[in-house]
Amino acid sequence: MSATLVWRAVLISLLWTPWLAAQSGGAPSSTTTCNLDDGRQVYVRYNAVSNKEKPVNGKPWSPGGAPMTLFTEAQLVLGSSVIPIGAYAVYPIPAKDHWTLVVNKNVTPGAAYDEKQNVARAPMETAQVEQASEALEVAFAHVGVRCTLRIYTGKTASFADFTAK
Repeated sequence: MSATLVWRAVLISLLWTPWLAAQSGGAPSSTTTCNLDDGRQVYVRYNAVSNKEKPVNGKPWSPGGAPMTLFTEAQLVLGSSVIPIGAYAVYPIPAKDHWTLVVNKNVTPGAAYDEKQNVARAPMETAQVEQASEALEVAFAHVGVRCTLRIYTGKTASFADFTAK
């Protein structure tokens, strides 16, 4: 096994351990992955809650009671902020006509959102779609060094670009 594969296996196991420890019961979890051109990956893990759970405008959203979790094998840029390799909590913050995406370094299970631990914060492009999604859907679209995170809930679609360094 090459050193790169060993490093990747160790990194993934270290990044996933805190998240796995936090999971017990609740909404089913899902993962979306973005494969960068150089083989590195970016993952987002989230609870696939139904549309019965509505995010509150102006409040950081933790679907199913847990924030989304970002795992990255590459340095990323969100807005004007650099996100180092590692694991992070991700909070979408809805508003009436736009959303904001926050990346926070506190991945402690059960911890409350603490704005002082934000690593990045950026506006999301937000639009209304014709057909409502039945449940929260999160996906990546990949183009070159950019992974666009797409969040769909109800008739709202929000997008934010992560760019690999």
